[in-house]
Amino acid sequence: MTSLDKPTTTDQDAAPQGAHDAKAVTEAALFDAFGGVRGMVETVLPGLLFVTIYTINKDLHLSAIAALGVSLLMVAVRLIRRDTMKHAFSGVFGVAFGVVFAMMTGNAKDFYLPGMLYTLGLGVAYIATTLAGVPLIGLILGPVFKENLSWRTRNPGRKKAYAKASWAWGLILLAKCAILFPLYWWADTTQLGWVLVTLKIPPFLLAVYLTWVFLAKAPPPIDVFAEMEAEERAEKERKAAASQAAQPHPHHGEA
Repeated sequence: MTSLDKPTTTDQDAAPQGAHDAKAVTEAALFDAFGGVRGMVETVLPGLLFVTIYTINKDLHLSAIAALGVSLLMVAVRLIRRDTMKHAFSGVFGVAFGVVFAMMTGNAKDFYLPGMLYTLGLGVAYIATTLAGVPLIGLILGPVFKENLSWRTRNPGRKKAYAKASWAWGLILLAKCAILFPLYWWADTTQLGWVLVTLKIPPFLLAVYLTWVFLAKAPPPIDVFAEMEAEERAEKERKAAASQAAQPHPHHGEA
C-alpha cells in the first residue's frame, strides 16, 4: 500500500472524535461532582427508611433513629473504603437536622423541613447567582473541570452554558418546592414523605441531563492548572538558561 492509499485523518473525522471526547469528559465530571449512583442511593435511603417505618408503626423516634443510623453507617463504609466523604457527610448533616427538628417539635413532618428549606434556598441561589453573572453551577463545576473561574472572563461560550444550566437547576428546584410546601401544610406525614422520596431522583436526573447537554455543546474548559504548570516549567527553563549564560567560559589557549 502506497502513501496515497493509506487512510488519513481529516478534520471532519477529528471533529466528531473531539466532540465525543468532550461529551465523555463532561459526563465523567458530572458523575463525579454529583456522586453518581452511590450518591443518589445515599440521598434517598434515609428518607425512604424514615417514611417506611413511620408508615408502618407511626413511631417518630424509631423512624428518626433508623434514618440517622443508616446515614452514619454509609459514612462508616466510606471511611473504611477511604472514599470521598462529601456526599455522605452532607447526607448525615441533612438527616441530623431533620431528626433534631422533628424531635423538638414532636411533628414527624418536620423531619423533612430542613431539606425542603435547603432545596428552596438552593433554587433561589441558582437563579440569583445567574442574574449576578456568576452562575452557581460554574462555581461548583469549575474546579472539577480544572478551569476554576477562567470561564467568567476567558470563555464566554462556557459561561453562557453554565448560565443555562443554573437556570435549569433553579427552576427545577423551585418547581419541586412548589409541590412540596403545600403538601407540608395540607398532607399528613406519610403522604408528604412518599411524595418527597418520589421526587428525590427524577428532578435531579433531569437537571444533570440538561447540564450535560449544555456543557457538551459548549467550548472546552481552559485547564488553568496545566497553564500554571507550563508557566512554572518555562520559568525554570529561563532561570536555568540565564544561570548558564552567566557562567564564565573557559579560554581554550592564547596566541
